[in-house]
Amino acid sequence: MNDRKTRIGPVLRIGRTVAIFGLGTFVIAPLGFAQGLAPQNQSQHTQADPLPLSGRVGQNGSVIAVEAPIAGTTNSVNTINPTVEVQGAYTGSTRSTARLPFSGKLSLREAIERGLNYNLGAVGQSNAVRQAQGQSQVARSALLPNVSGYLAESLQQANLAAEGLRIHVPIPGFTFPTIVGPFNNIDLRGSLSQSIVDLTAWNNLRSSHEVYLATQSSARDARELVVLAVCGAYLQVIATRERVKSAHAQLETATALYQQTLQKRNVGVAPQIDVGRSEVEELTQQQRVISLENEVAKQKISLARMTGLPPSADYDLTDDVPFSAAPVLSLDDALSQAFARRADLKAAQAQTRAAEHALAAARDERLPSLSVNGNYGAIGTNPSQARATFAAAATLNIALWQGGRTEGDIKQAQASLAQRRAELEDLRGQVESDVRNAYLDLRAASSQVKVAQRNLQVTRETLDLTRQRFDAGVTDNVEVVQAQESLTSAELDVINSIFAHNVAKLSLARSIASAADNLQQFLSLQ
Repeated sequence: MNDRKTRIGPVLRIGRTVAIFGLGTFVIAPLGFAQGLAPQNQSQHTQADPLPLSGRVGQNGSVIAVEAPIAGTTNSVNTINPTVEVQGAYTGSTRSTARLPFSGKLSLREAIERGLNYNLGAVGQSNAVRQAQGQSQVARSALLPNVSGYLAESLQQANLAAEGLRIHVPIPGFTFPTIVGPFNNIDLRGSLSQSIVDLTAWNNLRSSHEVYLATQSSARDARELVVLAVCGAYLQVIATRERVKSAHAQLETATALYQQTLQKRNVGVAPQIDVGRSEVEELTQQQRVISLENEVAKQKISLARMTGLPPSADYDLTDDVPFSAAPVLSLDDALSQAFARRADLKAAQAQTRAAEHALAAARDERLPSLSVNGNYGAIGTNPSQARATFAAAATLNIALWQGGRTEGDIKQAQASLAQRRAELEDLRGQVESDVRNAYLDLRAASSQVKVAQRNLQVTRETLDLTRQRFDAGVTDNVEVVQAQESLTSAELDVINSIFAHNVAKLSLARSIASAADNLQQFLSLQ
């Protein structure tokens, strides 16, 4: 019997030891560790988070104020053609009437408020900020403690013969059992892991935080674009509405001239050709009214889409934006404000800093990282027999060679940094160009308003004199029709010139990042 114990003892001692193989690790641990006391699996070496090549906003749309010169010759005094080009997400919105009741009267302030809250461009940027914040929290989690727990219960029965274990005991009549169990095991355990030194993870966190700041700046810039889009659309509706009023006035004049010419024809003092000419002029003015009313209806639909109103909404604009001088602001002061306040410039600067941290994270992949982990719990065949167990370990992770992964990450990060530095430099030039172009457009529009107003005064006087001559029978209605057309053109010139001047002021406000906060001083709103 003693001999049997002598032979079985080494086998049982060997049986209490298991070999655990893992990827890149080899650990020999007592059986108790294999049952739950062993430290947690070693974490993978932290890798740098690659960034997109470009830090600019992708398919979020754009809003650009343009005052292009009119090509060719024209009888109009207008030399520039103003427009606010709105593309992409800024042309749409989410429905605002459910949360913000609508009275059917839309002021410019209310239009801006609805646009800032419900325009799809602003909504998309707000969601991008939340996404960037979540990504920053994910990067931070790599540096904070990770705590977990589990409760496991198992029922096992082992067939030693099936596992290839053969134990020969040279005792007559004794056979070593090949079936072990069944036996029960309960394991209640909590574990903790904490990174101590990991420079790559730290730089990943800094990079994600800079991306978050860049997204916040992009959201502020989106507010500027929304104001520019909504104000441009609102001013366009006002201008077209004024054109409709002018067209109605000209229609009334053309109708009166036609009736007057018809009466003269009936008494034999006017030829039939004058009647026909007057009738064509009346029909032309009617078509102008129809076309302009159709245009103002379509522009109101576009404005409704930008501000969260249903396209079918029938509403009236309550504000007029007459001509007012631009605020006194020197070019140097405007440039200083633009470089200090432009949110898109701040976003580009933050994107460049994010790329710098991403490059540092890639280079730090070569450095060792240190982490600790441990667990504490109770294990036994049942809860009453469970005994406390624990394990703790510290891990120094040294990356010897990763198949060129680190070198590849560094090259990607260097490319992203070089691209974002180039984009930042380009954006600085774009900011200065925006300010200088706005000043040039503002100067041209101011001069055009003065010319248009003087031309309107002259054409009105000319029409009055021509009508007097026609009434006296000195001339036919050809000169009257021509004078009336000149007056129509002069009135449209004034409307277009005031619109161009307001668009130029909007462009200046956008270029110095004052559209969302200081619009009143540019448009002289009541």
